[in-house]
Amino acid sequence: MLFLAGGVATPALAIEYNMPVGVTAVSRDIHSLHMTIFWICVIIGVVVFGIMGYSMIRHRKSRGAIPATFHENTRIEILWTIIPLVILFVMAVPATATLKDMYDASESALDIKVTGHQWRWQYEYLGENVAFTSSLATPREQINNTSEKGEHYLLEVDNPLVLPINRKVRFLTTSTDVIHSWWVPDFGVKKDAIPGFINEAWTRIDTPGTYRGQCAELCGKDHGFMPVVVQALPEAEFDEWLVARKAEAEASLNDAGRDWGLEELMEKGEKTYATICAACHQPNGQGMPPAFPSLVGSAIVTGDMQAHIDIVINGKAGTPMAAFADVLSPVELAAVITYERNAWGNDTGELVQPAVIKEQLSQ
Repeated sequence: MLFLAGGVATPALAIEYNMPVGVTAVSRDIHSLHMTIFWICVIIGVVVFGIMGYSMIRHRKSRGAIPATFHENTRIEILWTIIPLVILFVMAVPATATLKDMYDASESALDIKVTGHQWRWQYEYLGENVAFTSSLATPREQINNTSEKGEHYLLEVDNPLVLPINRKVRFLTTSTDVIHSWWVPDFGVKKDAIPGFINEAWTRIDTPGTYRGQCAELCGKDHGFMPVVVQALPEAEFDEWLVARKAEAEASLNDAGRDWGLEELMEKGEKTYATICAACHQPNGQGMPPAFPSLVGSAIVTGDMQAHIDIVINGKAGTPMAAFADVLSPVELAAVITYERNAWGNDTGELVQPAVIKEQLSQ
């Protein structure tokens, strides 16, 4: 199903039975290398099994064949050593050239840090003051089989990664919790995101469109709900998008400095909770104990405000509770904390202002 989601048309045979040709020079080189080695293997298989079949039929016992008595032949041994070496050399030359190109991430026009979280991606445009998280957008009703599956079931997100075409983009992948793997087949890019490490990859997209992938590493209970969506735009459109996104980031900083009302924090918090927290704690806040405790009537959620803020910002060591300081903005953190303290009958009437969260994050 994944290969059907690319932004460009590919031959039916490639869609159904083969890896995609892709929309980058590297992906096309990988496909060409794959097909070259595939046909070499086909030829070897035909020759080997053809000789075996001929020998078994032509020299079978029922025809009176008498086995030869020789036990070695120097010329044949030399031949069957040289031929595999030649075949390996024929495969190694283009493979080495392709690998060398894949690992050359120098001279990029745009650098993006890709951070894996359970279970979403965070993208940071380095040097551009733009960062956001990308989470699964498929409705829970589809996942729970209570409504019809959409066209891009489990391959749709709220905030796609936006890239320009015809520019070299370098990805720096890492993770905050477990090993993830950022994979977009149409780009020929699959790179592990490992806690404490930075891995490099790059792409240069030829064709505008929407390209889809997913986490290719078994990263936990919601591994299958961690898609990658990339929107490739013409260069001028991308530049306009980047300017607009910078303005949004600036506005978000300004929003963190003003006083928010309970109602507007609840409205924003409900959306943030549904996107970030509901996968573990359930939309109704009941959780999945013991790994993901219920938030309804919870001592943390209804008790000391500072303890609640600390666990959301910093997480809790030794548990699945992740830190969200680098994932959510001060406004989103304040909103989701406020929502948790006033939803599902908790009704504490308490709220936390984004300015308070911003101040604590800066310490």
